[in-house]
Amino acid sequence: MAMNKNTVLSWATFIMVLMGILLCSLGAFRYDDIAGWGFGAVGVGFFAVAWVFNALKGRV
Repeated sequence: MAMNKNTVLSWATFIMVLMGILLCSLGAFRYDDIAGWGFGAVGVGFFAVAWVFNALKGRV
């Protein structure tokens, strides 16, 4: 299976969104102390990077 740049960016975006959901849910449901805010912030960062990957599709 040949993967071009757009396919790689699509898979990277999908994985980053899944990790962002996982980290935000860990911060919301698992940790009640200040660590929850850290997990939530990192999850939002994953969403931002996934957004950039999605915007790059078709441009590289």
